[in-house]
Amino acid sequence: MINNSSKIDFGFGLLDSYPFADLADERTQSWPLVSSPWNAAAILFLYLLLVRFGPKWMARQKPLQLRLPLFVYNLLMSMLNAHICLELFTASRALNYSAKCQPCRVSYDPHEMRIATAFWWFYISKILEFADTAFFILRKKWSQLSFLHLYHHSSMFVICWIVVKWIPTGSTFIPALMNSFVHIIMYGYYSLSALGPRLYPYLWWKRYLTRLQLLQFALGLVWGTQAIVSRCEYQPWLSYTGVAYMLSFLFLFGRFYTQKYTRNGTKCIQFVK
Repeated sequence: MINNSSKIDFGFGLLDSYPFADLADERTQSWPLVSSPWNAAAILFLYLLLVRFGPKWMARQKPLQLRLPLFVYNLLMSMLNAHICLELFTASRALNYSAKCQPCRVSYDPHEMRIATAFWWFYISKILEFADTAFFILRKKWSQLSFLHLYHHSSMFVICWIVVKWIPTGSTFIPALMNSFVHIIMYGYYSLSALGPRLYPYLWWKRYLTRLQLLQFALGLVWGTQAIVSRCEYQPWLSYTGVAYMLSFLFLFGRFYTQKYTRNGTKCIQFVK
């Protein structure tokens, strides 16, 4: 569980006036990188600087292999997502959470705090995932720096900050549970692929990972739609936002899959996270 005395503000502590600040969940406000929106803005700004200037700097350098760092990073990310997934699943089961509709409640019950802590780690994992982009740049994998990749990484980071600040329990556990489960498999795949060409013949199931992502977005769309139709008492604005977000991913990932696998047959390319 996160220590409530921990706090990081990157020097923006005086700029605490922002919309809906009074509605923030009291349990997570002193946790690192949660309290001030300027912390999140600063991290996102640094990420966009990396995207803007990293390729220009690497244009003068030789591409790096980074097999060991890639293996270690992807393995640790798979393990982190496994921890998040397990915590969300076991704690929600212990609280008898409803998969259909679960209102967010401010409770210091140990299992509720486990879920809130898992959401914080989920948020932190989205910061760590910015390393995906850094590795693409250092290896000069320019084709991977697509709009889909950048949109996915930057938007997920912002959404996860919103969740952990305002609604770190309740129905959000369903999409977070699905996403962390998918990332266990994805980062596991990447850790194996980092070991080199000897394992490539055994990694034939790459395209099915994109299908798994599409399934995740389709299930997220159905889940969000039923929450709206049933008028679930759980932040209606989040349900509408989630449905629109899943539609954008279904379109972008669906186009990606069609272009890279259907039209090009068995062409083998790297999928995006």
